[in-house]
Amino acid sequence: MKIESRLAQIGSQNEPVTGAVSFPIYQATAFRHPRLGESTGFDYARTKSPTRSVLEDAAAQLESGDAGFACSTGMAALQTIFAMFRSGDHLIVSLDLYGGTYRLIERILSKFGVTASYVDTNDIDAMSQLCTPNTKAVLIETPTNPLMMITDIERVCAWAKAKGLLTIVDNTLLTPYFQRPIELGADIVVHSATKYLGGHNDVLAGLIVTKGKELSEEMAFYHNSLGAVLGAQDSWLLMRGMKTLALRMERHQENATAVANWLLDHEAIEEVYYPALPNHPGHDVQNRQSSGNTGIFSFRVKDARYVEPILRHIKLIAFAESLGGVESLMTYPAVQTHADIPEDIRRQIGVDDRLLRFSVGIEHADDIIADLGQALEAAKSEISELR
Repeated sequence: MKIESRLAQIGSQNEPVTGAVSFPIYQATAFRHPRLGESTGFDYARTKSPTRSVLEDAAAQLESGDAGFACSTGMAALQTIFAMFRSGDHLIVSLDLYGGTYRLIERILSKFGVTASYVDTNDIDAMSQLCTPNTKAVLIETPTNPLMMITDIERVCAWAKAKGLLTIVDNTLLTPYFQRPIELGADIVVHSATKYLGGHNDVLAGLIVTKGKELSEEMAFYHNSLGAVLGAQDSWLLMRGMKTLALRMERHQENATAVANWLLDHEAIEEVYYPALPNHPGHDVQNRQSSGNTGIFSFRVKDARYVEPILRHIKLIAFAESLGGVESLMTYPAVQTHADIPEDIRRQIGVDDRLLRFSVGIEHADDIIADLGQALEAAKSEISELR
């Protein structure tokens, strides 16, 4: 069955008693035992609940994994994965990293003696130099947030496997509709499901998908023990959002490509970072390992003075954090999503005071471009008056 059909049918055939095509919200936290030593398969909702189970099974199937785990947020999903590591362990991590992940590693995981090295994960030689006997895993974001760097997943997974390392891939920006890292050799896939999977800026959630019986059993232990699980209401909301994922991702991609191409020719713009553009350094790899592109990109203005008036003058586009919803959002990474990364590191990788991140929604592309155009013109006018 094609992925579009599998998405649309999430939960629609899982309720045999009533035949409900929208799987019910089981708000219960406790479940009756038929008798001593017997179980319905559900005992306590932290361990397993009916609504969440349907979501988790769908996630595993969509990502070609063996088990899925729904968490309360994307950060909770990462923390659950990181629970596998112990004091002295070392991780190799994508250089251009979401600020929240960096904060989790450097300010929390480090307290437990786990260290990380940040590197361009396309540079196998550099990763080999960083690899030590204590290195346990490689964590990849591809595309990265916000500079949209692309990693050759299959190549890194083959390298990691030869070294005996786990490969963890953050697939938030492309979703299983466009990219399935486990099919390319990854062991674990993680999502901030708040973003494209939910798709409506109305639910916080994280998803983990694992490949392999032993790894899946280990993750199930940590998921249950840590308890950062997704509630029934949010599980239902996430499933509802995922049913339209195929339609939304196609529109996000179409709109983002149109807006990015329009920005390329604007006099105020220095650079646009979007893998769909032929001049993007990861364009060919992206086309080879993915069937489409995300709806998010970043762009750099020529003058930092443009930033404040652009964010003040956008109307249809909201100046807000997050990404992946049906509404267009613009973010200033240096002071929002990546503020926890030290300034010298941010600037080194290109997250400076001229960079804006744009999550392009599903509105009409002409309206998005018109709003962005008037904001840029207003900013230009204000800057001219200052001269």
